[in-house]
Parts: sequence; C-alpha cells; structure tokens
Amino acid sequence: MATEEEFGLAKERITKLSRRPSNADLLEAYGLFKQATEGDVRGSRPGILDPKGRAKFDAWASRKGMPAAEARAKYVALVERIVRSFG
Repeated sequence: MATEEEFGLAKERITKLSRRPSNADLLEAYGLFKQATEGDVRGSRPGILDPKGRAKFDAWASRKGMPAAEARAKYVALVERIVRSFG
C-alpha cells in the first residue's frame, strides 16, 4: 500500500506534467483522489446541464466502498503509469 508521503508526491507529480493527460486518466485520478481523501461520495448527482460535474461525480461514485488505503495505492500507481507514458 502507498504511504501518505507517496500519495502526496504523486499529487504533486500529476499537477506538474508537461502535457495534459487524457480526460479518462484525469477522471480516474479524480475519483481515486476523492475516495482516498474524503471517502464515499456524498450529495446528489449534478444535472444534465453540468456534464463536467456529472462525469466527476460518476468517477468518484464508481469507487464507493473502496478503502482509502486502496484508493491511495491505485492513485499512486495511476500517476506512475501516466508519468511513464509521457516519457
């Protein structure tokens, strides 16, 4: 499992990339980050007039029930994969 330090470093790395990752990678990272830091999604799903909000809500909601430690580990692994793909 990833430590809090590794998680923090991964957060810094993804914000300092030279190129923007794909929307799919960004949504996956968002969902894992929110699950790791805040737990299960709360609130209502945004309406159809807010597609970005809906996508983010759905990315987070798809991790419902995942333990924070597992979400941190998957987030760190995802960031590593993204960084490697950028060369």
